This record gives sequence, C-alpha cells and structure tokens, in this order.
Amino acid sequence: MKNTYESPFASRYASQEMQYLFSPDFKFTTWRRLWIALAESQAELGLDITAEQIAEMKANADNINYETAEERERQVRHDVMAHIFAYGEQCPKAKPIIHLGATSCYVGDNTDIIIMTRALQLIRKKLLSLIDVLSKFAVEYSALPCLAYTHLQPAQPTTLGKRAALWIEDLMMDAAALEFQLTQMKLLGSKGTTGTQASFLALFDGDDEKVKQLEEKIAEKMGFSECFPVTGQTYPRKLDAQVLYVLCSIAQSAGKFSNDLRLMQHFKEVEEPFEKDQVGSSAMAYKRNPMRSERMASLARYIITDTLNPCMTAAAQWFERTLDDSANKRISVSEAFLAADAVLELYLNIADGLVVYPKMIEKHLRAELPFMATENILMEAVKRGGDRQALHEKIRRHAMEAGKTVKELGGENDMLERIAADPDFSLNAEDLEKLLDPALYTGRAQQQTLEFIREQVKPLLDANSALLGAVADIRL
Repeated sequence: MKNTYESPFASRYASQEMQYLFSPDFKFTTWRRLWIALAESQAELGLDITAEQIAEMKANADNINYETAEERERQVRHDVMAHIFAYGEQCPKAKPIIHLGATSCYVGDNTDIIIMTRALQLIRKKLLSLIDVLSKFAVEYSALPCLAYTHLQPAQPTTLGKRAALWIEDLMMDAAALEFQLTQMKLLGSKGTTGTQASFLALFDGDDEKVKQLEEKIAEKMGFSECFPVTGQTYPRKLDAQVLYVLCSIAQSAGKFSNDLRLMQHFKEVEEPFEKDQVGSSAMAYKRNPMRSERMASLARYIITDTLNPCMTAAAQWFERTLDDSANKRISVSEAFLAADAVLELYLNIADGLVVYPKMIEKHLRAELPFMATENILMEAVKRGGDRQALHEKIRRHAMEAGKTVKELGGENDMLERIAADPDFSLNAEDLEKLLDPALYTGRAQQQTLEFIREQVKPLLDANSALLGAVADIRL
C-alpha cells in the first residue's frame, strides 16, 4: 500500500536476510520453538506431557494463524496471550500445557536474545568480509605514496595502503568487540514472574534440581550454553545497551571511512563506484556526488544516537521489571541492527569498487613535496660545502616566497626553481629531482601495512574463512 508509512529500512536500506530476523515470521515461530522446548523439557523431567501433544505443537510450529492472533489481541490487549490462544486453536490436544508455568517474558525476552544473537552473527559475516576486501586494497596500494594530513593540512607523505590499514584497524577493534559480545549472549531461561522460578518449583513439587535442569535443557535445545543465573522477570536490559554499543562502534568506523573517502573524492584522488547510468545531480549533469558514502554517514549517525535508547532504558527499570522498556526496545534495537546492516552493505559495496587515480594523487603530493623535502635539501647542500645556518634561512625565505606564489598569485609551487637558481646550494634541477622521490618520505608506511595485514588481519580471516565472501546488494 502507498497510503501508509513504510520504513525506509524495509524499502531502501537493510538486506532481506536482516529484515527476516526482525520479521513477524521469525519472531512468532521462535515463540513456538520456545514453547516446544519448554514442553519437551518438562516432559523429560517427568511432567504429564505426552509425545502426541508435543508432536501436535511441532506440526504447527511454522503455521502461524495471524488473523486469529490479531483478533484475540484486540480483545485481550496482550500479544503473548493472543498467540497462546491462536496456537491452542491449532493444537487442541496440547492446548492445556502450552506456556505451562511460564510468564510472557519466557517467549518475549528469550526470543529477543535469539534474534540479537543471530543478527550479531550476520553482522560478523559482513564485517569480516569487509575487512577481507579492504585488506586486498591495502596490500595493492601499500607502496603508493600519497599526501597525508594533520588538521586537514598537508603533513608528511604516507601511502594509500597505509591509510586503508587505518580503516581496517578500526574494523578489527569492532570485530574483537563483536566476538566478545557473542560470548556474553545468554538466554533469560525460565525464571517466572519475578525471576524466582517459584511457578516451576511448584510444578516440580519443590524439586530444586529439576528446576535447574529445566533451564539447562531449554538453553541446549535453543542453541545456547547457558542462561543468566539471576534476573528479575526480564533479562538485564544492560545487555541491549552492550549489544548496541558494538553496532555503535561499527558506525563510528564507517563514519570515519565515509569522511575520508568524501574528502579524497573532492580531491579527485579516490572515488566510490559510479554506475554507467547513475545520475549525480538533478541540475548539474557533470557531477559525481558520493551518495553511497553520504548515506553511510547518515545511517552511522543514526546508530550512534540510537545507542542512547537502551542505555536510558537500562537505567530507568524499576525493581524486577516495568513495561516502559517494551515499545522503546522493539524500535531502537531492531532499527539499530537494520541500520548497521545497511551501513555494512554500503561499506562493502564501496570498498569492493573503489576507483583510484594515481596521477591526481601524485600531482597533489608533488605540489607539496618541495616544502616537505627542505630538510633533505638542506643536508645535501651542507654535504656540498654549504653553511647550515645560512642555508636554513635561505630555504625559509624561498619557502615563504613560493607559498606566496601559490596562495596569492595562484601560481605553481616554484620553490625548487628558486633553490636551483641559488648558487649557495650547489644543487641543479636534476639533483633536486632525485631528492623529491616520494618514496623517500613515506617512512615505514608500506612495511607497517604489510606487517599488519600479515600478522594481525590474515590470522583472523583465515580462522573465519567460511564466513567470508558476503556480497552487498544496494537496491537504490
């Protein structure tokens, strides 16, 4: 329908695989898988639940009768009770034992943790694939000198590959944070109304060991190694804040890359991909606007600000639970993941199609290199019998005059011509040209890059080779 609001994450930005994880189908089939895990575990521990009842539940696990659930929710104003009712309509034999002893958070919170875990795994796949693509770029251009900046003012040269290594370094930190967070993902388990497991203790006639085993069995069936040992009715809301900080960290890295790339595109040194029929501007047909990098920056900013939501939610909880988290977290958590997914799709697409213009890079470097080479020029002139102090002052004057020619007159940097014409330096144009080899001024940039890729990046990629190869799909 075109007469109602549609989230841009669905129509423009996020991938289908990430959208599926936050879809009603995945949510409600997971609810049913949790109800099946609960019933199976209770039966295994001796409760009167038959194989026929469990088989009936399994047969209808993926057959969500949405209309029945939606009609029931309009009556009872409770989504979990509505879906229990709808599931019971499909499973008349199992109806009496569905959700036995549980509270709403059993399905709601456990499902949220399962969704976030699966979503983090998808983010990991795309993040590692991105690191893989950028590492190839870094190696390819590890020796290409380019102008480096501090304060966006020309400083010493570096290499384009070293600059890419800086982007990768940020992403490696993100990958480490993500891996750690995956180790922290625990289910809520079966805790009951205030987290005391009183209802389950009553079901098992006070058998404490069976209550503990129930959680262990549910966690195993749902693919988790453990549950939170103590909770209120909900899992600690700090978990959402920790998860979203990982996404925020990725957003910071992507924002930095976007800024760097847009500046380089302004200098006409490196560009994001631009397709044959792509239009850069509705008014200026010649323009090649960096729209993908700009979209990445925009979504990254959204993630960074969205990260405040779960922080405030965690701080605002009362005792064992309140419900003022629900509406906020179902928006903030899902949209943070959808935005992070879109950011990585864009980053992957751009990184895999970067266009490099070495001649423009060299032009800008050579325009500034005479200033940066003054120390080497000075030392060479001293070797040829010059007075270091006198030559230092002369270089300073030549540099000031050359700077005036560039800035005030719009001319070319003529500092080398000035020095070649000055007999006190005993250097001709050929001598000076040798001193202006850009490779003399990049330090260990190439070695640093190759060592970093070999010693830090490659081991990570080799250990996760099965996850590599994600391909971005930019729809609009």
